[in-house]
Order: sequence, then structure tokens, then C-alpha cells
Amino acid sequence: MRALVYHSAHDVKVDTVPDPVIQEPDDIILKISATAICGSDLHLYRGKVPGMKEGDIMGHEFMGIVVDVGPAVTKLQKGDRVVVPFVIACGSCFFCDMHLFSACETTNPDRGTIMNKKSLRSGAALFGFSHMYGGVPGGQAEYVRVPKANVGPIKIPNNLEDEQVLFLSDILPTGYQAVKNAGVGPGSSLAIFGAGPVGQMAAASARMLGVEKIFMIDHHAYRLDFAKATYGVIPINFDDADAAEVIIENTNYRGVDAVIDAVGFEAKGSALETTLAALKLEGSSGSALRQCIAAVRRGGTVSVPGVYAGFIHGFLFGDVFEKGIGFKTGQTHVQHFMPELLQFIDEGKLRPEVLISHRMNLEQAPDGYKMFDKKDDACRKIVLRP
Repeated sequence: MRALVYHSAHDVKVDTVPDPVIQEPDDIILKISATAICGSDLHLYRGKVPGMKEGDIMGHEFMGIVVDVGPAVTKLQKGDRVVVPFVIACGSCFFCDMHLFSACETTNPDRGTIMNKKSLRSGAALFGFSHMYGGVPGGQAEYVRVPKANVGPIKIPNNLEDEQVLFLSDILPTGYQAVKNAGVGPGSSLAIFGAGPVGQMAAASARMLGVEKIFMIDHHAYRLDFAKATYGVIPINFDDADAAEVIIENTNYRGVDAVIDAVGFEAKGSALETTLAALKLEGSSGSALRQCIAAVRRGGTVSVPGVYAGFIHGFLFGDVFEKGIGFKTGQTHVQHFMPELLQFIDEGKLRPEVLISHRMNLEQAPDGYKMFDKKDDACRKIVLRP
């Protein structure tokens, strides 16, 4: 089959690789009908996530048709059309029983990016996201093996097109969980740092849940313009102003009820942070988090769906304590949110497909990565079809 393969930083190619086969009784084989390039894929593309090896198949946002099933698969059959969550969870461990699927303690034998060796087991394995997260081949391919198929994939009704539901695999539940973790609702105020795909899905979710005032912060004008036109956000370009100051001045000098950091560890930081990262003395830039801490009101919440790894310079924990701020973070418990989000899409309350700006075939994926990385041609989101 053909698949998008990692070779080295900024070097991905569509190669011919062996077809996947059933390995465990509860596996399925999926023929991919649509897949997407995620903002998190760019961390891998840039060589920023440890554990990538030459030959790894990338991609964790995908859907398709079931073409083979293992003997222990009870919830799916050949011909079913499904969306697959990027998190691989067993469904029966201590954490899965609490619907904390991204904390599954059985699917990933590695430690993830946890630096403290005293920490207990890592969270769940992820599709196409390095050997730190299980080394499971991803779905930017013609076919993919899906482990734990009785737990993850969700069947899609015939009245919904692929593009309407594809983002159930990651960015929609990630944005939705970020808003739920923020604890906001009707009448609330919210600031979203990062106008990429997750930030946009967070804005869509916040609007659906009745949040009254939404600030969005980014330095790409076209992304801010889209969010303003589509979700009615108040755009702030951080190249032009100090975002936290603008937010505070427009919230009676209190700050917003909650902030969402949809930027993560590659946030544009200071010269010092850039140097520390280059010397491997720091794993993440703390610039977005510092802005979040400044912009949220006392007693507010910082919700972090953006990926972080390792040490952070200048975390300002004294400010966190003084303001009484709460933090909610982590990978998304996708399986928990997929059913209700599918219903919202079916009812017309969410239209995630409006985010799509480019459509390509799988063979064009390397060009898609370059475009998305450089933000060329007002690229918001790319969908690939084999």
C-alpha cells in the first residue's frame, strides 16, 4: 500500500509499504476514505517530538471502511464506515473505567514524554505519534490496523458525509474538551490562544455552549479573520499588541473567566527560550502559558489542550498561587466525547467541515505538510484522500 512515511525532520514521503494485517483478536483493518494533517503532526514533521524513527507511518486523524475484523471484534463488521479516535484505549483498565481514555494504562508500554521517572505509567498509545506513544502506525495511508476496535471506532450514519465527521478523530473533541475543562458556559468570557485547528474547534464549541465573549489570539491574520467571521471572536494579533493587556482592559480589568492554550510547546518565545531549547535545556516555550496566567481572572481556569514536553522556563507559579488559578490539561478522552459530538453534528449544531481549506490526494501529502507548516495559501486544514 501507499503511505506517508517519516524519514527525518522536514522530510516525509509517500512510499510503498507492507499492507497491515490482523495481529490481535480485537483488531480491524480499515480502508482509509479520508485523513487529515493535524497541527500536532507538525511537531513531528519539525523533529520536535522524540521517538520518531525513519519509516514510521504518520497520521492520527482518519476514517474509513472496515475491510477485515479479528475474531474477538463484536461491535463492528465488514462494510461499516467508522471514525477512529487518535487515542488507543483498552476500555477496561482503572482509567478507562472512569472514562479517562487517554490515561489508559495498558496500550502504551513506554513513558510518553514524562520526565520524572518516579511518575507511574504513561498514558494511552496514539496512532502515528512516535515510539514514545507506542509506535503504532498512523492513518495517512491506504489502509491501517486499528487495535482495540471494540472501544474506539464509532459508526457513522449514511446521511453524514466524510468531511462532516472526520474531525471527530481529534481536533473537534480536543477543542470541545478544552472548553468543558475551562468550565465556561452561557454568559462567560473566554480567551483562546492559538487560532489553529484546535483553537477554531474550541471557538465553535464555546459558541455552541453559549459563551458570551471570546477573544482569540494568534499572529496569522487570515486565521483570525476566519474565526471572527465564523465564530464572532474578538481577534488579537500578538505581533501588534500585548494580548493579556488587551484582554484585561476589555474585561473590567479583571481578566477572562477562563483561557485555553491551544498553542503548546512550540509557542513563539523569547531569545533566551529559543537558546535554551536549542541547547536541550528546555523542552517547551512558556510564553503562551505566561500570557494565559496574566489574562485569566482570579479564581479562573487555564485549560491546556496544546502539547507540552519537558521543562519550562519562567512558569510563574507564584502568580498561579496568588491568583488562585486552576489548571486542566492533557490528551483528549476522545471516546468519551465522540457520541455526543456526533449527535451535535447530526443536529446541525456543529459544522466542523467549514474549517477545511484544502483537499489533496495522498500522493500530495508532502506538499501539504510544507504548505501547512509555512501557512501558505491561507491554509487552515488539509484533508487527504488515498
